[in-house]
Amino acid sequence: MWRHTEITPGALRMYIRNGRVLLAGNRQLKIYGQLRCASGKRMKRENRVFFASVEEAREAGFRPCGHCMKAEYIKWKNGPLRK
Repeated sequence: MWRHTEITPGALRMYIRNGRVLLAGNRQLKIYGQLRCASGKRMKRENRVFFASVEEAREAGFRPCGHCMKAEYIKWKNGPLRK
């Protein structure tokens, strides 16, 4: 996980181009989503973090975005099936 305030714009562009950064998240709300998400683009820079994978975001305790990752969000919201 990389904080937006701790990475230079050039390094961030390089990480995105090389596939090292695939997702962005809001560290205050614990939500992650796609880089192109309109909701994610509106968050404050000091709250933005970047992830290399969905697994990394989930291990950090983040949940999927309800806007750009609708299917994953519904799965997360409904939780495991109960008998």
